[in-house]
Amino acid sequence: MKAFAFVTGAMLAGCIPAAAQDSAPLAYECLRAAGAIRIDGKLDDPAWQDAPWTADFVDIEGGNKPRPKFRTRVKMLWDDQYLYIAAELEEPEVTATLTRRDSVIFKDNDFEVFIKPLPDTKSYYEFEINAFNTGWDLFLPKPYNEDGQPDNSWDIKGLQTAIAVQGSLNQPGDKDRGWTVEIAYPLNAFASRQAVPHPRQGSTWRINFSRVEWTAGQPKEDNWVWSPQGLIDMHVPGRWGYLHFSENTSTLNK
Repeated sequence: MKAFAFVTGAMLAGCIPAAAQDSAPLAYECLRAAGAIRIDGKLDDPAWQDAPWTADFVDIEGGNKPRPKFRTRVKMLWDDQYLYIAAELEEPEVTATLTRRDSVIFKDNDFEVFIKPLPDTKSYYEFEINAFNTGWDLFLPKPYNEDGQPDNSWDIKGLQTAIAVQGSLNQPGDKDRGWTVEIAYPLNAFASRQAVPHPRQGSTWRINFSRVEWTAGQPKEDNWVWSPQGLIDMHVPGRWGYLHFSENTSTLNK
């Protein structure tokens, strides 16, 4: 599929500058869900109350760049079947245009998940979603800057996603508060490409999140991320954060 030929700031290849190497990737302790989570985009299930928010997203290049104009943050939980991801995106005008699955979602404002469940390999997985709840999933056997060829035929079997808009979608003139994303990512989703052991206490994956934000009249998008990449390229997994799985259901149990 030629969609991968589109190059945005989030996909530029290049060497990691010294400044990027000086900033250690962030880490997140992923607690076990204490109860059921309904995937409706609202983030109001009691289980979510135990999950801490990540730090607010920063510019993809790091803290030396201007602070993002809108807040973005994430929280995560897991159980025997899913990795749960909740994202909160502040946005005064929520918009989306793409409705076909596996469209190039970053042409809209979007939220992106990058997961590397086998940290010692070069391979990883990407998922993008917009405010229409339209998704794009793909498998990368190795990064683009190592001549990796993305596999768009990979689908996340059993994936559940939902969006809730705090305001109105595609209604210019009013002021929205933002949109929230809720994802149940099956832990067996990788089986068609790799054998990934089921996580347990102490398991560690690499993970990062990106938000692409387009501003009217501007030729380039902003890229805001959880763990700074240090350069304008999400496809450098060595710069992603660490996801540590914990059997604790609350930080109070530690």
